[in-house]
Amino acid sequence: MKHAATAIAFALLSAGAARAEVLDAQSNGFATKRSVVIAKPAAEVWAALVQPAKWWSSEHTWSGSAANLSLGAASGACFCEKMPNGGSVLHMTTVNAQPGKQLTLFGGLGPLQLSGATGHMIWALAEKDGKTTVTWSYDAGGYMRGGLDKIAPIVDQVLGQQQDRLKAYLETGKAG
Repeated sequence: MKHAATAIAFALLSAGAARAEVLDAQSNGFATKRSVVIAKPAAEVWAALVQPAKWWSSEHTWSGSAANLSLGAASGACFCEKMPNGGSVLHMTTVNAQPGKQLTLFGGLGPLQLSGATGHMIWALAEKDGKTTVTWSYDAGGYMRGGLDKIAPIVDQVLGQQQDRLKAYLETGKAG
């Protein structure tokens, strides 16, 4: 069986062509941001956002199945994943939940969990004329062997893919 870190790194490298914008990348941290307009009202976007099992890519999970993901939309809740044999993964903790407006999470995704790095992710929703602009930003900092600037483009690509999957799920009923 492959080591989990190797599997996650491979999954990150094989992500789709979606790209967010890396705003800054240094050895000790990075910032990425991307906005997309979804042809649905903010209440519907929020309802889907907090159900990652319906739109997150299974390729970017520790268990290999997005069906194992959950996201609690209240402070202190978590973006968690059930693992085989009763195990679990805490990806991020919810620190700010404003239904239909903003969800802020704190923690490390994927290979960041294997380092001394962590970050905060903000999903901001702004509705206009029945459409919702979702602006997704992720700032991470700390120590990672080789430097966080090296992984920033990969994280950027993976988060872009997830945002595209959320949009597709909401507009077509299918994430992929």
